[in-house]
Amino acid sequence: MSLRSEWKRVNLQGDSPWVIYRNRISRKRHVLVVFPHRDTSCFLANIPDSVPLSSLMLPGTHETMAFYGWPISQCQSNESTLAVQLHSGIRVIDIRLSIIDDRLISYHGIVPQRTPFSDILQTLYTYLTSPMTASETVVVSIKQENSNPSLFSKLVREEIKASPGGLQMWFLENRVPKLGEVRGKAVMFSRFGGDGDGWENGAIGIHPPLWPDSLKQGFYWECPGTLVQIQDWYAIPSFLSIPEKTSLSTEILIPPPKSAIPTLSISFLSASSIPFAFPPIIARGFGWPRWGLGFDGVNYRVGKWLLDKLSKDDDSDHSQDSSQSHSHSSDPDLSKYAGDSQYDSPWDSCTDEDPRIRGWVLMDYYGDPIEQALVPLFVECNFRWRRAKEEGW
Repeated sequence: MSLRSEWKRVNLQGDSPWVIYRNRISRKRHVLVVFPHRDTSCFLANIPDSVPLSSLMLPGTHETMAFYGWPISQCQSNESTLAVQLHSGIRVIDIRLSIIDDRLISYHGIVPQRTPFSDILQTLYTYLTSPMTASETVVVSIKQENSNPSLFSKLVREEIKASPGGLQMWFLENRVPKLGEVRGKAVMFSRFGGDGDGWENGAIGIHPPLWPDSLKQGFYWECPGTLVQIQDWYAIPSFLSIPEKTSLSTEILIPPPKSAIPTLSISFLSASSIPFAFPPIIARGFGWPRWGLGFDGVNYRVGKWLLDKLSKDDDSDHSQDSSQSHSHSSDPDLSKYAGDSQYDSPWDSCTDEDPRIRGWVLMDYYGDPIEQALVPLFVECNFRWRRAKEEGW
């Protein structure tokens, strides 16, 4: 049985400033993707203030605090604490809360996830006020998991007000801001609160007026000045729907070439149904797909999609005949594969045919698979396919 071709990250000695992926297409042809090693803890520091958040690729986690209840309710690895997620490059978090004894505690449905909202707020404050990461912003989606919506909205406001940084640390307008407006701030994305009763001027951040449950074709709504399109089809019949789920989740990330107003795409890579589509199966897959004995998860497939896009961007420079000598034990001569100028000016080689991968993507088990860690690939999309004087650059 022959092994399929697949992307592998090349191991380089020392602290290399480069990240290299290789795909062995055939015995004599390899394709390489080369890009700079970026500090994911503060990658937004390298993006202009004038860029709106709708024009960024922001990695996120679905059910950010869901560390318990495997295999049905757990959606993130136990070691992926909120602080670890933020330093790993996660910039959109999905916080689900329930009211327990007049306090807000993280929940996933009916399964308690134990972390108090106050602890989440403390972690956000520490991250956003640290000198090394004050350049960043975090979009915080908050959703209620039980009843009594008026009390829930009241408690969210009270706990934020009482937390370090208070309400002043939050962007609460119902519009998509520019990056410069929200550095060092949390951006509220409220899936609660109705008309904002009890909040100053009814302002509870970006506030979707509707959220159809698991709509396969997705849905959209207009936030002032921005068209928001969302793909959140999660109730898939079984793992056999993973290819279709992947296709729908990635197609939305390439915005329409011509639109009357800016478009913000929000895509959930997560899905779950009983008994053949638990979250770890959908995200990670199972078995040994490389040998034809298993099934690739959504994360692997999206990683391949991203690397295929990145390789097409540099295809003429990054293909290599195996007869050429090349050592992976030390930094390669990158002039063979890509000119430095494409990293200095992200729009230098951009054409009208190049894709613009943009949006906010929320993942389960975001660190898997390790070989194709999705967050650095999504982060790199912020520095590819840019055009000068467009999208705030």
